[in-house]
Amino acid sequence: MNGEETRRAIAAQPEWLAQVPTDKRFPDDARLLFTGCGTSFHAAMTGGDAVQALELALRPEREADLLVLVSHEGETPLTLEAARVWRGPRWLVTGRADGPIAELCDEVVVCTPEIETSWCHTASYTCAVAAIAALLGEDVSWLAAAVEEALANDLPLVRDQERFLVAGAGRELATAHEAVLKLREGAWVAAEAYETEQLLHGYLAAVDESVRAFVLEGEGLAAERAGAAAAALRELGCDVDLLPTRHPVVDIVLFQRLTVALAEARGREPDRIRRHDPRWAAAARAAKADNAA
Repeated sequence: MNGEETRRAIAAQPEWLAQVPTDKRFPDDARLLFTGCGTSFHAAMTGGDAVQALELALRPEREADLLVLVSHEGETPLTLEAARVWRGPRWLVTGRADGPIAELCDEVVVCTPEIETSWCHTASYTCAVAAIAALLGEDVSWLAAAVEEALANDLPLVRDQERFLVAGAGRELATAHEAVLKLREGAWVAAEAYETEQLLHGYLAAVDESVRAFVLEGEGLAAERAGAAAAALRELGCDVDLLPTRHPVVDIVLFQRLTVALAEARGREPDRIRRHDPRWAAAARAAKADNAA
């Protein structure tokens, strides 16, 4: 593997997004709660009130009518556990129609034409976000073309930094978290995600000119605070991009492309998120063993 599968999935996003189902809606007036793990949790965050699957499994009593689970392969262990402890109706946003989570759900929304083969999930993320938006009644017909445009845009300049920071607020917070996950698992760099205002309350003490920073602009008050965060980071000597935002599906594409560009430039392989290396493979096995215990 040399990143070919990740690049293929990134390039396929306009085609995949054009096939996201738009014929279902969440029940009117239902209080929704979204959950998932990893990339799927970040997709869940774009829908509204969201809780990480482990946290939901630990405390399943929540003020919600409908649980929306996000799991691309439909078998994520802690998302399955969250489904099991939930006592109300469940919907699943996924890449496959069957599987252990699907068996527990009242509705299954298949949002991709196939299961993504790269473990550095990209197309499965944007399609899940688009499917959630469609279920909420949002027009998603323009997203495929917008992503096509984003795929052709210039990438920001990155020097030799190994530390990265991405900040965002509101709907952009999910993008910040997903951007950092891509950079970490695909390019193996130390990256951190922050809610914009939280960044300004103490976290700057460990930031200096060695950090490459990106701030997602957002709108209204979020944009005001994004500008303040970017100014503070520049005072510390950081290379900073204040990035205009359109939609989580579109905004993440820059970071997907940046991840594979950094991986290629630095001789790193994103497709298997470093698990081709025996140390990281052993760590993954240890985590599964602990989960089983």
